[in-house]
Amino acid sequence: MSETSPLPLEHAARITSFITAGVLNTTQRLVQIVLDDIEDAESDLVAEETLCFVATATARAATVGLRNDQEIVETVQSNLLEFPFTYRDYLIGSAMVANQNPALADQSEEVYEGLQRKLQFYTTHLPAGQFPGEHALGDVFPLWMGRVSPPGLPETPDERLEKLDLTPVLLTHLKLVLAYGRQGEVPDAS
Repeated sequence: MSETSPLPLEHAARITSFITAGVLNTTQRLVQIVLDDIEDAESDLVAEETLCFVATATARAATVGLRNDQEIVETVQSNLLEFPFTYRDYLIGSAMVANQNPALADQSEEVYEGLQRKLQFYTTHLPAGQFPGEHALGDVFPLWMGRVSPPGLPETPDERLEKLDLTPVLLTHLKLVLAYGRQGEVPDAS
């Protein structure tokens, strides 16, 4: 990393890139744990709900971490909240190219509406301007687990959450986002 301060756009791009890698990693870890535990869980539903939950919680953590960097905070936050749509566009585009089927794009409107409802749910339950710490996650995780679980399971969402111990997975990611947001740059490995 150079000694000079990066330009705001470059800075926002680097931070967003770093955070997005964390969103994907954390989402994949949570999805895999749930799918391994709940045999009849619908994988697309689990993936979409989890991505919207993680992206929203991450946007909230980034906003708090970047509070002193007003030049980029809105850009980073909006990119994170748009990420479930961007990721879905990538998946649909990939399928269109692989299958040489442009008609797959027509199916996206229904998916986008579903993602919008999911994001609205999580943005309502994770207030803007507040770090989603253990207490907030303790309130939202059972709601998320109820939304990703098929009906008729013998355990309640709270019982499954206690057994799976998912909060530390997401909380570790959110603390990392908060910490380097406050530091002002992506941690350098060198």
